[in-house]
Amino acid sequence: MRRIILASSSPRRKELLAKMGVPFEAMPSDFDEYLDDDRPVIDIAIELGLGKARALANQFPDAIVIGSDTIVTLGARQYGKPTGETDARLMLYSQVGNKTTVTTSVVVVCKELDVELTAAPQATVAFKRRNDRTLATYLATGDWHDKAAAWGIQSGAASLIDHIEGDYSTIIGLPVTQLAVFLNQLGVATQPVILMPPVPQRR
Repeated sequence: MRRIILASSSPRRKELLAKMGVPFEAMPSDFDEYLDDDRPVIDIAIELGLGKARALANQFPDAIVIGSDTIVTLGARQYGKPTGETDARLMLYSQVGNKTTVTTSVVVVCKELDVELTAAPQATVAFKRRNDRTLATYLATGDWHDKAAAWGIQSGAASLIDHIEGDYSTIIGLPVTQLAVFLNQLGVATQPVILMPPVPQRR
């Protein structure tokens, strides 16, 4: 079986891939991330996922490398990770009472096989109306650190969210159904993953 590398140090992505029953190594990629509000978010998410995967695939050409990137958007605005608590507060205040779109790319690269498989599923997160006390409580937890748009649904931000529409794993940060399709195409067996969102889910 080929070596499988997850081009990420994200605890969320590592946990999801482990649930799929896939033996893997996690290695952070040194690829520089960027956003561009003037271009389609799906294009940017795939480019970032590919960039991360290719950086490691160049080092390990016989390995299957998995790359992924999550971007949250509200209208045309693409949210990155907050630079500090003030930035996180502004991000969250702009999202409350609105529906944001979560785009998470999933990319599988193997240079030896000349394979590059890409997709970028999307899901919707509907936020509750503004509640300053709830927002302050969440900000005080520090959970917003290193999270796109300053929130993590699975680790504390559920109190801010009314419901989600679409695949929960896409919102967490690794679309497991799509990834299973890609890995199966390369002969890698996976286990089904059952996830229970902490908020109502609408398909």
